[in-house]
Amino acid sequence: MKQNINLAIRVWVAIGLLAYIALPWYAVQDSSWTSVWGQIFGGPEAANGLVQALVHGRKWLLLGLAGLVVCAVGLGFAPGPAQGRWLVAGGLLGVLGLAASGFAIGAKGWAFEALNTRFGELALQQFGIGIGGCVAIVALVLLAAFGLARCGYFKGDLFIAASVVGCGVLMLLFIAYPVSKALYGAFLTEDRQWSLGALFERVGNERIWGLGCVAGAVRCGVAWNTLALALLTASGTVLLGTMMALMAERGAARLQTPLKLLALLPIITPPFVVGLGLILLFGRAGVVNQLLEAALGIEPTRWFYGLFGVWIAQLFAFTPIAFMIMRGVVQGVAPSLEEAAVTLRASRSQTFWTITLPLLKPGLANAFLVGFIESIADFGNPVVVGGQFSVLSTEIFFAIVGAQYDQGRAASLAWILTLFALVVFALQRALLGKQNFTTVSGKGDAGIALALPDGVRRSLYAVALPWMAFTVVVYLFAFAGGFVQTWGRDYTLTLNHFHTAFALEWGPFGIVWAGTAWNSLFTTVQLAGVAAPITAALGLLIAYLLARTEFKGQGGFEFMALLAFAIPGTVLGVSYILAFNVPPLELTGTGLVIVLCFMFRNLPVGVRAGTAAFKQLDKSLDEASLMLRASTLQTLLQVVLPLLKPALVAALVYSFVRAMTTVSAVVFLVTAENELATTYIIGRVGNGDYGVALAYCTVLIVLMSAVIGLIQLLVGERKLGRRKTGVATMAH
Repeated sequence: MKQNINLAIRVWVAIGLLAYIALPWYAVQDSSWTSVWGQIFGGPEAANGLVQALVHGRKWLLLGLAGLVVCAVGLGFAPGPAQGRWLVAGGLLGVLGLAASGFAIGAKGWAFEALNTRFGELALQQFGIGIGGCVAIVALVLLAAFGLARCGYFKGDLFIAASVVGCGVLMLLFIAYPVSKALYGAFLTEDRQWSLGALFERVGNERIWGLGCVAGAVRCGVAWNTLALALLTASGTVLLGTMMALMAERGAARLQTPLKLLALLPIITPPFVVGLGLILLFGRAGVVNQLLEAALGIEPTRWFYGLFGVWIAQLFAFTPIAFMIMRGVVQGVAPSLEEAAVTLRASRSQTFWTITLPLLKPGLANAFLVGFIESIADFGNPVVVGGQFSVLSTEIFFAIVGAQYDQGRAASLAWILTLFALVVFALQRALLGKQNFTTVSGKGDAGIALALPDGVRRSLYAVALPWMAFTVVVYLFAFAGGFVQTWGRDYTLTLNHFHTAFALEWGPFGIVWAGTAWNSLFTTVQLAGVAAPITAALGLLIAYLLARTEFKGQGGFEFMALLAFAIPGTVLGVSYILAFNVPPLELTGTGLVIVLCFMFRNLPVGVRAGTAAFKQLDKSLDEASLMLRASTLQTLLQVVLPLLKPALVAALVYSFVRAMTTVSAVVFLVTAENELATTYIIGRVGNGDYGVALAYCTVLIVLMSAVIGLIQLLVGERKLGRRKTGVATMAH
């Protein structure tokens, strides 16, 4: 055991040194590994870190090597604070030195004009960091973390120290840094000078904050449009989602299966499918307008496009998400509390309004927050059915990809979007405060849920059942649109749209993927398949650190972990464009930047799933393993992880599905080489080719349904030990 006490430190010192010798330091574009390997010990582009520093004049790279040498010296000390100080000093010297030089020196020399003025023009330059630089920096970060553990932090546990520091650095690098850089860009003038007034010049105008619609003008500013739409959508989704959740858990048993299927629809479909289905119903050539023209002679118009159309589309798209949140909360209300109220002679109505409904407050607040953020981040529905109704997400998109290409304007609009989200996030936390809503404990609760009051039940059925039926109709229309020649003109059944997108031919060398959509589908599956397991693993690791460990700065760590949830996807996408298009992290245009965006956009899913699962596991399981001299890593892999399989699989599949269907976060990051399914569909919609777009949506729906069905089969239902004999119908 004593021989292995420094094994992890030795391994990472060796890995760091090998990164300087055996790997290319900078990223090499469009080259095979064979050609790169041939230049590792000489070529100025593909050379390793040691050659870059000693032969090609990039002396600053020696700072990382010096840090590794200092860490190696620390191995000569016995494990303890003295060794820890050497490791911390070496790790920080290397990491901070490489980071400072990386940000200060770019592809044209000094990256900042102030450095040019102070030191003069720099003849040397450097490009985006490559595999060698990444591995060396990872080694230095982990060695610094080991040093902190040796100094007594994290209870001396090397694994916990490495996990906390490593996850913290990742979140700083891929969440805090890009978002802060994008928001900082709002204060830069056109000649890149900092000015507080630059932000107000870009957003302090009538188009953003105008209230003309109140005074009878055509439209209001996009900020008020976005806020009004988000509040309407969040309120509507909470109301409808809660009604459907109460019906599923307290209503007729025959409604539970249809409601479960309905809840899956927004997850397995691209976000603008609902908008397309509504266009087929209410658009200028839609069924409703055609019937009105045939029956009453009313000429078709574009009445549906605008605030009303986008609101309806978002209600359809996001209500099932609120339903899923509220269904879990309704399940968690302990029947024994309701039985106690009835025993004290409260009526069913009094029990519902004073016991059941107040216990739903956490779910209501979470559902409202999710609905609000989903609405302000939504890009697909406003661009499809918004017409002349503009919101911040579409304005940001056109500021980046339009003819104006105004990064400062996009960053300024991102400020407004982010502030809206953070204010609602803060209000939610403030309203819930420190109140305790725990109703599921380790004790058995074999009570039967109380039946809904008659008036409440009739109200739920009157609102929710028609809405469910309408939802089914909209999705059926969206599904059917891919099977007819031209909606509104020629309803002849055809598979031509599927043939255009997914044609297969037989060539002289085998199968030819002749359809125009194959490339985007393969790319999407590949990138989502890479991102999903990493997202799930990282999310559950962070959940473990939050639920099972205590360390200084834990509050800030948790805030960063959930920051990606409060940041709208549109803002994150813009942030990645602005942060990762120049050295040291030159990722724009690559598949890696899309994978990273998938990962950190969906990271809160794994964190929340893991946190909920850990709360159900007694800490004594971990403690027993540690007392038997298992390491923390062994305990996590062999004791905790097998008990977290449902949360792991749920986070894995949800991350995969969301990566397959997301659009707002990655619409800025795609290229011709890395086109995604959702951006392909948006392109078809923009060209008015609804048939091919809907055919592609159908294929995605089938694919995602298969994945979701598999996960439902593997995970099953949550078991709370309650009787299933029906819903209690106690007298008034």
